[in-house]
Amino acid sequence: MPAASGRDVEVVVADNDSTTADELRAVTEAAGARFVAVGANLGYGAAVNRAVATLAPEVRWVLVSNPDVVLEPSALDRMVATAESDPTIGAVGPKLLETDGQVYPSARLVPSLRTGLGHAVFANVWQDNPWTRRYRQDGDHTGRRDAGWLSGACVLVRRDVFDRLGGFDEGFFMYFEDVDLGWRIGRSGYRNVYEPAAVATHVGGTATQGSSDRMRRAHHESAYRFLAQKYSAWWLWPLRVALRVALTVRARATHTR
Repeated sequence: MPAASGRDVEVVVADNDSTTADELRAVTEAAGARFVAVGANLGYGAAVNRAVATLAPEVRWVLVSNPDVVLEPSALDRMVATAESDPTIGAVGPKLLETDGQVYPSARLVPSLRTGLGHAVFANVWQDNPWTRRYRQDGDHTGRRDAGWLSGACVLVRRDVFDRLGGFDEGFFMYFEDVDLGWRIGRSGYRNVYEPAAVATHVGGTATQGSSDRMRRAHHESAYRFLAQKYSAWWLWPLRVALRVALTVRARATHTR
């Protein structure tokens, strides 16, 4: 992936207490990268936070990336150029492709109760429903645009904004930590920008999403946690109950499919 940038780039690999840590450390250091042992499996966001905390203060931009993401030539430089073009930009995400060349909808709206409930109830039985299409921002992926949040599989974040917000919320063990970060970036007055001129391919993660009962449960629990925090007013409790029921039904439906 050296062709992704013409700049000097520091690469940090965070390991969530894998069973092959010694081997991974050797491979990482042989490639000129730095290895950070988290010491326990604390989740994706927590591992990223630990890695970012080791960076020097002068590092201005942080690229958060899954290990199975491959950046195309100049992709990182294009993301940085977009970010530096406007001081109100807090995060930039590339066009994220799946291995078959299809565009993964990685730049979406922040889910609301309406889109959240509609997507939760109908996504698996009516894939082209209007709530899911609106949430995923389906359509033309060729133009730069603002988004509510950007996939944490590959996203460039302004370092001072990341630090000011406390990084990822470590209460999300798996899923929705990127939704939450994008939402908080927007609330703090910064923009989340989708930049299709930068292209990356996600080799494995999107294909396996939801492939196990544990992952399905984690996804739905994280979805509820995010929306319950976003709509935490006491008088919204009936909607939170409806959301909990809808997500429970969806989790059971996906389990039986």
